[in-house]
Amino acid sequence: MKTRLNKFLADRGMCSRRKADELISAGKVFVNGARAELGMMVDESDDVRLRGREVVKKKPETVYFAFHKPVGIITSVDPNARDSVISFLHLPMLVFPVGRLDVASSGLLLLTNDGRLSESITNPRHNHEKEYVVTVDREIKDGDLRAMAQGIMILGSITKPAVVRRESARIFSIILTEGRNRQIRRMCEALGYDVKNLVRVRVMNIELGNLPVGACRPLTKKEVTELLRSTLGEN
Repeated sequence: MKTRLNKFLADRGMCSRRKADELISAGKVFVNGARAELGMMVDESDDVRLRGREVVKKKPETVYFAFHKPVGIITSVDPNARDSVISFLHLPMLVFPVGRLDVASSGLLLLTNDGRLSESITNPRHNHEKEYVVTVDREIKDGDLRAMAQGIMILGSITKPAVVRRESARIFSIILTEGRNRQIRRMCEALGYDVKNLVRVRVMNIELGNLPVGACRPLTKKEVTELLRSTLGEN
């Protein structure tokens, strides 16, 4: 049965559907020797190649990992990219990061080959929570914490309301339900602060906990069950 190319790639753990569309538009995907087009339909009889490598015909078993990304590692799946998550971990199966965590930040990054899950978590319409602990260069004012909680102007629009809590004079935690590019850093910059350390400590029900920097672990069955129920409505 034919399926859309972006879904075909996502179902085989290559990337999310959104990322698949980006790769197709960039000319990175070929079908039966010809450059792929957005919206085209394929099945297991077609020769689908991503960056020159053949895409597996059958859907792999879905896997889910928590990774404590170090500072300096980028969330790229390009096998040729230096210091990428994929080259750092050398996992025996194909996975991709769920969303972004910028190179200067550390903390929890989910890895999976489940394109539907990635699409749901990264879609801002679904309001899935991500929690961060942030250290800035000087004591942060209560009024500025309230401003971040209510929403401030960055990138041409107001950020969604957030849950913000002071941890100490220069440290605060923030729970976001959106993920704009460098959002927390831009929010702090707009208020006159320089971020010195930024760690993501939670994505929905998955917590970083005491996972060492650079370490990766499979999610527990309970974690996966709750994650799929919250994102895809699966039991």
